[in-house]
Amino acid sequence: MVNEEKTSVIVELYDLTITERKDDRFGRVVTSKSLKEDDLIKLAVARRTDLSPATLRASLDILKEIAIEQITNGASVYFGLGYFSLIVNGTFIGDHAKWDPTKHSLHVKAAASVALREAIETTQVNVRGMSQSGIVINSVHDVASGEDNAHLTPGGGVSLSGNKIKIAGESHDNGIYLTNLNTQEVTAIAANAVIVNDPSKVSFIVPNGLLAGDYKLSITTQYSSGTNLLKEPRTYVFDYVLTV
Repeated sequence: MVNEEKTSVIVELYDLTITERKDDRFGRVVTSKSLKEDDLIKLAVARRTDLSPATLRASLDILKEIAIEQITNGASVYFGLGYFSLIVNGTFIGDHAKWDPTKHSLHVKAAASVALREAIETTQVNVRGMSQSGIVINSVHDVASGEDNAHLTPGGGVSLSGNKIKIAGESHDNGIYLTNLNTQEVTAIAANAVIVNDPSKVSFIVPNGLLAGDYKLSITTQYSSGTNLLKEPRTYVFDYVLTV
């Protein structure tokens, strides 16, 4: 089942503040929509009416369970859109060192499949100029784990770096939000949990009761680099999935 339609993405430009040139920009792909597995199943059924949602869901769940089982037993697995294997983080002292969970951890290494890379190469890119809001989160640093763009630790600190990310304005929508990708439940970060609130850096404490899962982080603000705030709040959703 191959989709022959031409694919395309929109790219917006942002200030590249780390260089000396004032006209340097970097591009980000505009997220057109956010799809879950059930959404993909609906699209598949629409293209192949001989397949039922229940059959696709059951098949997907079984394959995922087997893939996870094999990866956690040391296998390198090609599944879906990529290749997955385990890597070790942390330093060992001596030839006979033992595993120490406080110093060592396992993480997943993922690489895009050949089919996905080839599809990306043929995707049409439309650059539509500077982003109207200018809001961008460049990195999310989890203080407890020391990792960037990967984890959130309940009760721990998180430091965001970016541009125009200061939370400002009277709108009730303004703030920092964590959206659970499985349940779609949205957790708002309390105002008193925000430690630093500057245009290029925002730090906050992750709620202690935040459930384990995969999350998307977003910021909504009316901040502007000028003297006046934006009339309407703008939202930026961070590119990476963050795991609790």
